[in-house]
This record gives sequence, C-alpha cells and structure tokens, in this order.
Amino acid sequence: MESTGGAYLNTAAVTSPVGIARLLQMTFGCTTFSLVAHQGGFSAAYGTFCMFVWTFCFAITVFIIACEFTHLHSCLSLSWGNFTAAFAMLATLMSITAAVIYPLYFVQVGCYPIGCEVRDFRIAASVFAGLLFVAYATEVFLTRAKPGQVTSYMATISGLLKIVQAFVACIIFGALVNDSQYGKYVATQWCVAVYSFCFVVTVVVVAFSVTGKTALLWFPFERSVVIYTFGAVLLYMSAAVIWPVFCFDSKYGSPRRPGLCAKGKCPWDSQLVIAIFTYVNLLLYVLDLAYSQRIRFVSHL
Repeated sequence: MESTGGAYLNTAAVTSPVGIARLLQMTFGCTTFSLVAHQGGFSAAYGTFCMFVWTFCFAITVFIIACEFTHLHSCLSLSWGNFTAAFAMLATLMSITAAVIYPLYFVQVGCYPIGCEVRDFRIAASVFAGLLFVAYATEVFLTRAKPGQVTSYMATISGLLKIVQAFVACIIFGALVNDSQYGKYVATQWCVAVYSFCFVVTVVVVAFSVTGKTALLWFPFERSVVIYTFGAVLLYMSAAVIWPVFCFDSKYGSPRRPGLCAKGKCPWDSQLVIAIFTYVNLLLYVLDLAYSQRIRFVSHL
C-alpha cells in the first residue's frame, strides 16, 4: 500500500536549522519548568513570572512545531511568517528576563536553609533557562531578514524592534505602578500618556502584521508606520527631557536616592528605572526609523 504521509507531513519543520532550534527550545523549556516544579521551587511574583514564561513559551513552541509539521498553519488566518518571527523575538526577550531573574532571586551558593538538593535543582534550572534563551536567540538570528531579501515584516530589523519596544514599554508600566508617584505633576502624566500611546500603536502594528490584514486597510500601511515611528521619536524625546527634570531636579524631586527609602518600595528607584528605559526606547525608535526607510512590507507571507 502506498504511503501518503509525505504529501501531508513537512519533515523540514524538524530537520532544518530552524526546526532543530525549535526542538531544542521545546526540550530546554520543558526541562527548565520541570526542574523548578519538581524540586527547585518558586515563590512570589518573580517566581510566578518565570514559570509563566517557561510554560507559555513551551506551549507556543509546541503549537508552532505541530502546525508546521502537519501544514495546519495554512488553515489559520494568520500571516505565519510574521507570527513566528514576532513570537521568536518575544520569547527571546522573555526567556532572557527569566534566565536573569530566577538565579538572582532563587539560587544561592550555600545549602542552608533550603538544602543542597533544592539548591542543585535550582542551579540546573538556571543553566537550562540560559540555554533556552540561546535557542530562541538562534531562531531570531536564523530567520531575520537578509539584505535584499523579500520577507515578512516582523522578520525585518524594524519588525523585531517593534517587539522590543513593546517589551520595554511593559517594563516602564511595571515601574509606573510600583509607587512611581507619576500623578504629582501634569508633566509626568504627559510622559505616561506618551508611553501608553506609543505602546498601543506599536501593538496594533504588530497585530495587523501578524494577522495579515495590512492589505485590507484603506490607507498605505507602510507609509503610516514610518510616519508613526517618526512621531514616536518626537514623543519619546519630550518624555526623555520632561521625566528626569520633574523626578530628579531638586525643584520638583530628588537628585539623590533618599536614605530612608525602603529597598523595593522606593519611588525614586521606580523613577530611575523609568528614566533609563525611556532612553532605551527612544534609541529603539530612532533605530526603527532609520531601518524603516530600507525595507519592503509584504502582507501575505
């Protein structure tokens, strides 16, 4: 009886360099959260975040492998190339964050008071968390757009930067809600409006690219994205000036960290984190604007 498996199964999904990277992601991710759940343990918001990262990335990676191996992705109303490129970049950022947070808060040199076995499990989990980040970063490297290549928008430098910009904005929002006292001045509220507006529009751009709906818009998507990026640069420039002035100038705030400020609950610390990542996102938007002049938008890939 003649086999028809070859017509339906895509073996390149697991044998190509990208496929092997995804298999390693699945293996390292499963190993990491299994070690933590079995004996390593986790607690508080930091540990919960790390477990969420590892289980979420594992689930989506398994979904991607299954869809590509069985060609089921062709039945989905998604721009598959944009979706996989966006997820790989997001998973890279999330996994490196978890790979830093978990050992920072849960790994120690000595055995007391958790015991040597628990310590060893946590060290092993930290090692595999680092390998997981390398596996996702490898996929981003392999699938990124090459010079002169027509590819999905999210695989271009500009598309990948959109994911990083949204991720950095989430860090800013986390610091804002951690008693940053942004409501004291109208100027700092303006900065929050800038962060929120740019985050929402960036997410909308990613969403339209991933769903492949850009061709249905009544306005030129690529030109609108470039214009928005230019506007985001101007908005972040204003925030990069206003936020430090109203937080660290002696007239409005404190140029130095107050001595009686509790660690982890100090508004000055949150303000400093916001200031740093405001400049990080400003740089990302400037780079995005520079690269967006040199790419082709393809909505159907």
